[in-house]
Amino acid sequence: MKFSIGGPLKLAFRPWVEGLENIPAEGPAILASNHLSFSDSFFLPAVLDRKVTFIAKAEYFTTPGIKGRMTAAFFKGVGQLPVDRSGGRGAGEAAIKSGVDVIERGELFGIYPEGTRSPDGRLYRGKPGGLARVALATGAPVIPVAMIDTEKIQPPGQVMPKLMRPGIRIGRPLDFSRYSGMEHDRFVLRAVTDEVMYEIMKLSGQEYVDIYATAAKRQIAEAAKAEKEAERAARAALAQAEKDRAQAARDRAQREQDDRERADGERSGS
Repeated sequence: MKFSIGGPLKLAFRPWVEGLENIPAEGPAILASNHLSFSDSFFLPAVLDRKVTFIAKAEYFTTPGIKGRMTAAFFKGVGQLPVDRSGGRGAGEAAIKSGVDVIERGELFGIYPEGTRSPDGRLYRGKPGGLARVALATGAPVIPVAMIDTEKIQPPGQVMPKLMRPGIRIGRPLDFSRYSGMEHDRFVLRAVTDEVMYEIMKLSGQEYVDIYATAAKRQIAEAAKAEKEAERAARAALAQAEKDRAQAARDRAQREQDDRERADGERSGS
């Protein structure tokens, strides 16, 4: 990753970085970042000397086809951990255990508290499970990270990435040792997560939205579906109106033809 991808990535995009001194030279830490783009998991490790291990959705490891196999090989090669997000509580526990294992090895564990990419560039409410529980179970410091403009490099639907400089802003480590042993208290988990999200918001300058990104994606999808249905209904209504006008024109032409024939008949009879 560092040499085969990280080097060319830094050379091509020249990401700027602030706060590198906040990353410890050794020992465990949790990097909690906003999530704007698939490329976040490339740019952040590329600018650090140390390895960062993220948990990645299992689909990256199981997608069929050539592209799927290449993606799986890449994620395995850089040591990312597959987690099945479809299994409810069991999947969440697996993610937490994976994070604890990384921390206990004295490594850097990367996590996106929003749980998924932001659908519109805003910062969404952090999920209180993985981040807070790993932090409280291990005592590892949490380092807030803000990815800047990575969503502009390759927006959805764009095949070729845009060459521009993204940014990475790394905040000071947060110590949650005061909550030690309280990793099963949901109010504590919420407080820890909200404190981290607040620091990310300050670093990123993003607008904060107090709902989960998954809910926002659902709302956006439902709105898009409703818009498509409205467009289909409008097209159907327009098509029906055209049919009605055409039928009215045919009826009018038929009446005019009938009138002419009747008039011709009357003249012939006279």
